Amino acid sequence: MTELLLVITITILAVLSPGADFALVTRNSLLLSRRHGVFTALGIGLGVMVHIGYSLLGVGVLLQQSLLWFTGLKIAGALYLIYLGIKLLRSPEQRPGEEPAEGARMSTWGALRSGFLTNALNPKTMIFVLSLFMQVIQPGTALPVQIGYGAIIVLAHVLWFVLVALFFSAPAIAGRLLAYKRRIDQLFGAVLVGFGLLLSVLSVRP
Repeated sequence: MTELLLVITITILAVLSPGADFALVTRNSLLLSRRHGVFTALGIGLGVMVHIGYSLLGVGVLLQQSLLWFTGLKIAGALYLIYLGIKLLRSPEQRPGEEPAEGARMSTWGALRSGFLTNALNPKTMIFVLSLFMQVIQPGTALPVQIGYGAIIVLAHVLWFVLVALFFSAPAIAGRLLAYKRRIDQLFGAVLVGFGLLLSVLSVRP
């Protein structure tokens, strides 16, 4: 019971802490649609499943023991966040009533993919899941129980980010902010670049 409470508490704190996932879901919900925001949230859930999967298979232990691979993956993830942020910073100006430029359009599957890649390559989530499975969950915990913990972690992420998508796509909120699309893109682009740079620095620190 203590182990379960620790998993739930740490997961809730990690999910609620602001990060690249929150920035992406908020941006897609505000500027695209509720459906895009929800699909982004589902993509994030799939990304979390990747981290849970290699942790359950024991690959996480190997990653932590191989400093070169572990650091390389963290840097690659940080660079992806920087790339995503730069794309938002360079997004073209869109006038009210004007159709979005071809490069600015995104399908719902594109939103799912962006959510998945942002989380699957996010060093913050990688370290969180690995730490949880290495430090909190005991080695003797039965595999079905570990899978149950993993399901709780995935469900917590999906539920929270779906709620975020529903909130920021509400007409009363999105309608007021759509006129500031360019500034919102710049804001969240800067946030993603900032997260990427910070994680890059932390990844190479001894």
